[in-house]
Formats: sequence, structure tokens, C-alpha cells
Amino acid sequence: MPHSSFHHLGRRQFLQTAIASASGLALSGCGWTLAEVRPVQGKTGAANELYIYTWSNYIDADLLREFTAQTGIRVIADTFDANETMLATFQAGKGAAYSIVYPSDYSVAKMLELKLLRELEESRISGLDNILPKFRASVHDPGNRHHVPISWGTTGLIYNSDKIDPPPEDWDYLWKNQEKLNGRITLLNDTREVFGATLRSLGYSYNSTNPNEIREAFEKLKVLKPAIASFTTDAWRDQLLTGDLVMAMGFSIDGVLVAQQNPKIKYVVPQSGTSLWSDAMVIPKNAPNQDAAYAWINYMLQPAVASQVTERLFFATPNKAAFDQLPAPVRNNEALFPPDSILQNSQGIKPLPRAVEELYEKYWTILTSS
Repeated sequence: MPHSSFHHLGRRQFLQTAIASASGLALSGCGWTLAEVRPVQGKTGAANELYIYTWSNYIDADLLREFTAQTGIRVIADTFDANETMLATFQAGKGAAYSIVYPSDYSVAKMLELKLLRELEESRISGLDNILPKFRASVHDPGNRHHVPISWGTTGLIYNSDKIDPPPEDWDYLWKNQEKLNGRITLLNDTREVFGATLRSLGYSYNSTNPNEIREAFEKLKVLKPAIASFTTDAWRDQLLTGDLVMAMGFSIDGVLVAQQNPKIKYVVPQSGTSLWSDAMVIPKNAPNQDAAYAWINYMLQPAVASQVTERLFFATPNKAAFDQLPAPVRNNEALFPPDSILQNSQGIKPLPRAVEELYEKYWTILTSS
């Protein structure tokens, strides 16, 4: 999830309008300028058109333009701000136009459960061998039969080093400094991430299924609630840059982007551990243009393309050949590519039994609506 210096939108920013074709897409100092507003109405089977549903910061004009130049296929990309938004689109029957979708790892499992995904034909894909082994053994999709990893990262604290001294080292900083942070912090609009971080602060698994542990995390979050300005995945960005906020829970990719705009903004991975997320490319079961979908996957797996996209959009690539082509400053950026010593306490977000998932959602609704 997941990016470039022009983005003010963030890894999880939602645009309800479509991104126009590469030739019609312009960039401005405050984000996207859409030359054409084109919401998807239904299926399109045109051989020279590919509809994609993705995170906003995984797409830029150069990427679309170069793909079209290579293949002759025009890309229309809609974006979403949360996996829940994407899933709701498909469950409401509004996803019929898309031939490529970018879910996060745990949402791949949900899409499989809902029978939304087509099994990939590996014989039509080039470059899978370049994917690092740790991303080729998914607990969400055994054998990676339905998805191709495209990016990965961590979740942590993004803060203004002018306002926060000493710097935070762990999730507990939020509670220990609650009075000082009052009204000037945000947490993600993400049930599993917020509860996972709180569970780690208590010494429990990010993926706890123990009702007592989950309730303990809920009670701890209730204590912090008065200090939280909002639960948002993206809207913190400008407020942090202007100084209205001093800290936000966010994704590594967004921490790197904001630091590009203001070097006083720092990103830290909490010592007790965090989530190790990844996003993927999948082909929906009823994709109208499978040929174009495979063309896109093969294009994105080209090492030269993957390395250039990582360098432009600042998301960590799981493509080893692409990583080897990155400039040293990008390869050595620990916010993007943390060392194993930082990652050893981190966990991927795993699918949970339905009853446990409902318990999380029950507490989340109480927390965010009170």
C-alpha cells in the first residue's frame, strides 16, 4: 500500500472518480488533476482497454503511459482507500469492469472466501522467480495460486521531530504521553491495524484470537480515545506538515513520502513489533479482459519497471531483481527496507475465524462511534 514526491494523497487515499488515461492525466502540486472524470458503469470487453482497481499511490502518469506504449492497451484506474471499500464494491456487484485489483494480503483470503478470484495461469506469467521466497509462501493463498505480490511495508509512527523529543520507540509512547499528545495524534482507520498495535503494546500477538486479550486492547484504546483527533488513513498528512498534528499512525510508504516534503518528519517502526503487510495483483473471476490483465502483471514484474516504480513511488518491492537495480540510497532506506533486526518482532495480518472477526468489529464500532 503504499510512494512519489508529488503525492499528497497517501497509500490509502480514495478517489471516487476514475483516473483518466495516461494521455489525459496531469500532475499538480497538490496531487492529481483529472482531465477526464469517468466512473466505471459496467463491463468492458475492449481488447485495448484495461480497468484496474488499486491504491492511489501505486499509479502515476509515467507508469500508465509506458505500459500503453509497450502494449497498445489503455489503462483506466479507479482507486480505493481501504480493503473494505474495495470488497464492498465487489459485493455490491459493481466490480464487473475490473481485470486487475490490488488487495492487501489478508483481503486476498477474503476474496477467495467470497469466490471472487480467478486462479492464475502461471504459464502466462514471466518473472515470478524474481519474487523473494518470503513472499511466495502466503498463508492467505497457499502456493500463491491467485495473486502476485507487488509491494510490502510496515506500520508505525510518523512524527514531527521538532515537536517530539525524545523520539517514540514503541506503541506505549501514545499512552505514556497522552496528555502532551492530546488532540494532536491520529490512528489509522483500520480495525486490525489499530487493535494489532495495541495488542503488541500489551505483549500479545497482532493476530490475537483470545477474547480476553482483545477486550483488554479495547479497554486500553478507550483510555487513549480522548487524545485521538481522528481515525484516518490519509487525512493526517497536511495537518502533520502544517504542525496541527504532531504524530500519526501510518504506513511506511507514507512516512517516506512525507519525509520527502519535510525532513523533520520521521518514521519509526515500534520495537515491540508491528504488522508486515503486502499488497498483491489479482485477476477477478469475471475479469472482462484477461489478456490485458496478464500483460499488466508481466509488465509490472519486469525488473527495470519494478525498480523505477519503487524509486518514483517509494513502495518496497518484493522483486529481488528489481531491488538489486535500485540506487544505494533507496536500497539502504530503512523506512522502506527495514533490517531483519527490526522485522523479527513483526507479523503479517492473518485471516481470523468469523466469530473473532465480528468481535473486533463490534469493539471497533463502539470505539469509533462513541
